[in-house]
Amino acid sequence: MKLGRLVSIIMLLLEHKKISAAKLAEMFEVTPRTIYRDIETINSAGIPIITYPGVNGGIGIMEEYKIEKKLFTLSDITALLIGLGSIHPTMSSEDILNTMAKVKGLVPAEQMRAIESKSSQIAIDHTPWFGNKHPSLKLEEIKTAISENRFLSFDYSDRLSQKSQRIVEPYRLVLKDSNWYMQGYCTTRKDFRIFRLSRISSLEILKETFLPREFNYKSQDFSFRTGRKATTVKLLIDDSIRDLMVEFCGEKNIEPYGDNKFIAHCPFVEDEFWYTMLLRLGDKCECLAPENIRSEVIRRIENLLAVYKKS
Repeated sequence: MKLGRLVSIIMLLLEHKKISAAKLAEMFEVTPRTIYRDIETINSAGIPIITYPGVNGGIGIMEEYKIEKKLFTLSDITALLIGLGSIHPTMSSEDILNTMAKVKGLVPAEQMRAIESKSSQIAIDHTPWFGNKHPSLKLEEIKTAISENRFLSFDYSDRLSQKSQRIVEPYRLVLKDSNWYMQGYCTTRKDFRIFRLSRISSLEILKETFLPREFNYKSQDFSFRTGRKATTVKLLIDDSIRDLMVEFCGEKNIEPYGDNKFIAHCPFVEDEFWYTMLLRLGDKCECLAPENIRSEVIRRIENLLAVYKKS
């Protein structure tokens, strides 16, 4: 609590020329004596404090060390605005807008135009081309449940379209590869699980609260991996999908083959999801090896052809 109060006091002093100790004490619901101890700590940390005597006096930071004097550089503020701006399209909330306004409020007016010009040179858009472009409602509900330690109830459809109802202790939201995920403890499966937000429906915050259990964020990153053995497939691809395959398996795994063709070596997991992905490439891609995967692709194509011949 003290660390948070110290940071908040510094931010307030950066925004205002001076604030009285009594006002700070009232804002943080502590005694003026505590505020003076905090000011001593801030001063000893290398941020020079100045006091203004008199009835209209107060506490401030020396002007030479304010934002306009490079406590934060132009690049620092630009990076902050780019970062906040990249989150805002997919997580549009009052908190983010207020934070952006506060950051801009720390900057002298004569520098703001230059900063806005630089921050607009980079645009980060996580929203998909198609589908649900506004996941903010789910995000806000999940954020509320996480902060209040409340259970979430929802219907979930996994990657194989198998549907189930879940009650989950939510612990973390993760943005990965332009998709939002939630990590939490599933009371149905009795284990930690990760859920893709686009597959969640009928989301509801329950009144019941839970006692947070130990959650190792780093160890839970394994949830993003399939947990299944991947095979390397050899694909003959057309030049028209080369850029797509570069994003998927990397430039070093693609080599020229002649006649606007390339050989791509890509990871592949033998299940319905991955075969469907491969077939989506249509006649722009041919699986050359291994033989068992090539044979399975041929079988699926023949089955599809049989459907169209019947109709």
